[in-house]
Amino acid sequence: MASFARLLTVAVALATPIGFGVSAHAEELPTFAVTLKAGRIEPARLEVPAGRKIKLALRNEGPGAAEFEGREVRVEKVLAAGASSFVVIQPLRPGTYRFFDEFHPEAPDMELVAK
Repeated sequence: MASFARLLTVAVALATPIGFGVSAHAEELPTFAVTLKAGRIEPARLEVPAGRKIKLALRNEGPGAAEFEGREVRVEKVLAAGASSFVVIQPLRPGTYRFFDEFHPEAPDMELVAK
């Protein structure tokens, strides 16, 4: 019986740090939908919380490939027609950040405003 108690104590001690690690990382990121279509990025202006990691869920609804790019935040993601993906952006300082579709340079940019 003493060896069972010792084994149980060791098992609890080993499992406890793992449990804390999982719950700390399981927090959901604020997620915002972004659609690309033939160079157009929607929404054209997106407000996000400053000082927090965020996730942008990207979907290319255009007939060809698109490249979602934001140089200030060092993000680039190429999406085939009909593809979906995401990018995670590290906490931003308050301000406005420009994103564009590099495959369609004539199209208007998207503004990401961190507040």
